[in-house]
Parts: sequence; C-alpha cells; structure tokens
Amino acid sequence: MNTDFEENSWVINYSPDNYYNRKFSLQEDMQLSKGDKSITWVNTYGLEYMDEFRQMVNENGLDDFLLRLLLNQKMGNKVIVLEDQLFIAARILKTEHDSMESEQMYFVVSKDFNWCIQEMWGDHFDWIRQRIFENKGIIRKKKADYLLFFILETLITNYKDKYEDIVIMENALEALVKREPTPEFMFEVEQKKALIQEFKKASHGLRDIIIRLERVEIKGFQTKYFSELREQINGLITDIDSDIMELESQINLFFSVQGHRLNEVMKTLTIFSVVFIPLTFLAGIYGMNFDNMPELQWKYGYFVLLGLMLVVTIISIIIFKRKKWF
Repeated sequence: MNTDFEENSWVINYSPDNYYNRKFSLQEDMQLSKGDKSITWVNTYGLEYMDEFRQMVNENGLDDFLLRLLLNQKMGNKVIVLEDQLFIAARILKTEHDSMESEQMYFVVSKDFNWCIQEMWGDHFDWIRQRIFENKGIIRKKKADYLLFFILETLITNYKDKYEDIVIMENALEALVKREPTPEFMFEVEQKKALIQEFKKASHGLRDIIIRLERVEIKGFQTKYFSELREQINGLITDIDSDIMELESQINLFFSVQGHRLNEVMKTLTIFSVVFIPLTFLAGIYGMNFDNMPELQWKYGYFVLLGLMLVVTIISIIIFKRKKWF
C-alpha cells in the first residue's frame, strides 16, 4: 500500500538514451544516485513527511544536517553547501492564482540528482518534463546543475509573466487624474503597491540565491549557467523599481491635480463670498427695524440701494480682474 509520501512524490530518471517517469516508490526509488550516467529528479509536494525525509537522507548517505534544515519550514532563502550536496531554500510566490500566496521550496542537489520539495501542490515545470520526455535540446546530456538552472529560470519567467498580467502601468495616469480620492480608490492604490512590493521581495530573494549559486564550489557542479539567470532577475527587479517610481509619481500627481481642483473651487467660492459680503452688509443695515431711518421714507430709496449694490459688485469684479484672481 502506498504511503501519502509516495502518493505526493514523482520521480523522473533520464540519460541521453532513455528515461522513465512514475510515482515515487520507497522500495524502488529510494536510491537517488544510480551510479551510472543518469540523472534523477524527484518532486515531493508537502513538508510534513519527516519520517520519509529521514529515511531518504539515511539511505542515500546525505548529511544529516539536512533534517534540521527541512524541519525549519519558514527558513526563507538560503544556499548551504553540505559535502558533495547543495541545499537551497527559497520562498516562492505561487503565481497560479490572483491571491499570490507564497510557499517554501527546498532543493537537495548533487551532480546526478535533484530532489525538489514544495510546500504546496502544483508547479510550472511541465515544460521541462516535456523536454526530457521528448529529448529536446541538451537537457538529457547535462547533469543536475543544468536541471536546477532550468527550474530557477522557470520561476523567474513565471514572475515576469504574472507581473506583466497583474501590474499594468500603461494608461494609468489618465485613469488616476479622473478618479476621486475615495476610500475605495485609496485601498486599490495600496493593494497595487503591496502587490508590487511582494514581487520585489520575491525577486530579491531569487537574486540572492542565484548570486550565492555563482560562488558555489562543488565537484561536478557548474556555476556558469547562473550568470544568465542573474541578468534576467536583475532585469525584472529594474522593471519593478521603475514601476514603483512611476506609481509613486502618478500618486503624487494625482493628489496635486486633486489639490489644484480643490483650490479652484475654494477660489471661486471665496470670490463669491467677497462679492456678497458688502451686499449682505447693506441688506443687513436696511433690514433693521428702527423707526428713525430717513432712507426708509425716500420714494426711490429701494432703487438707490439696488444701484449702490450693483456699483459695489462691479467695483469688486474690476478689482479682482486687475489682481488676476480669475
């Protein structure tokens, strides 16, 4: 009867001449190094199989320090050299869904095997498997370091594709200046900024791993492949930094435009207020109910007051025009 570990693990073994792909078996596939020219690639989905991990480490004569490393499920990004093996821990963004969860991912790599352990189910490595099955390119002629290069390149490519799909900066300025600073809009802006920061954090983590891989010195492990990856991830980080600066600039411009609109409204209201203040003063005086107000007995007093109000209004407008207040 298969264990949960076997149900959630797959093994691919390949050489220039042939390959096999099947569910992992603790009885048949325990030995990672076959002692020939073949490369073994094991994928395990789940971090809770510590008994099986211990069995794998012991049966393959791996450094038992791996068990302590695998117990730490929140390790982040690490590259550790253990005798003839390389341990890599990476915190990876899951780009399959819009929620953008992160998962812990481990690699135990030697010259002839790559044991990949993921926290969650699913990956983007099917195109690599297909190249192995169809013997495309040179992957079946290379060692496990080349397979690791392909896996890391796939992660970078997924970041680029997902980033371009979600974080669209084009025509954002026109949309921003037409929006009102509502709480919903501000929440949307903060979500966008948080998403960009998530990509930036994940990309920096991958870059740190790649830089450390370039300095690794293990017999049979080629580091020349990772220089290209460093250029790719640096390009993505540059794009992210550029988008962050553009978004900040757009936000500042948005609030500047909104502030200008508010100033224009306040200026218009102020002009109307200044115009009507003397008119309100005059109306207030002649609205008082004193008996001895001689102007109340004038035949043309009403029209004279209206004329005076008109003159005051015209003079106020002329003054505003000369001062270029509108």
